[in-house]
Amino acid sequence: MLKKELRSSYGLLRKKISEETLSQSSLAIANALLQLPIWHHDYFHLFMPISAKREIDTSFVLTILQGKDKHVIVPKVEGNTLSHFLLTDATKFVESSWGVPEPLDGIALPPHRLDVVFVPLVAFDKFGNRVGYGKGFYDGFLKECRAEVIKIGLSFFESADPISDVAPHDIRLDYCVTPKKIYSFSKS
Repeated sequence: MLKKELRSSYGLLRKKISEETLSQSSLAIANALLQLPIWHHDYFHLFMPISAKREIDTSFVLTILQGKDKHVIVPKVEGNTLSHFLLTDATKFVESSWGVPEPLDGIALPPHRLDVVFVPLVAFDKFGNRVGYGKGFYDGFLKECRAEVIKIGLSFFESADPISDVAPHDIRLDYCVTPKKIYSFSKS
């Protein structure tokens, strides 16, 4: 399927998710993350959800990260790129024009310091290809990370049909976690 078709069909599926299902599925995804071999790492990049787009509630993941004393880094759109800030008790958030909670300011951290990145997505396929919103923020950001950074997609839905218009600049996931399954993709 084409990315455009997947954005449309999965966007409609998301709109149908009840608040209760959204919360329960988000919690199930967070709990499933505990099974991944990632917890020896220190620097975790976590996206803040766009509630209007019915994204996964990452507050459950945040609670786990804080409980494990991990360094949590959150993104902020600046121009056509993402900047990354260490989350502290003093971090204040403002909602961007796209409805994304973003840190007002803080301690900037370069992408090469990150160990694990939780990647937002609309859909993904069985090969670890993902469909985002089409702005390229995460592909650009992931190119700045070390090659061994662990990229984990979070999805309410299982894998889609293979994405037919994968571009050379698209970066594959290492894992994708849904409420029912953990997908692991080969790095080769």
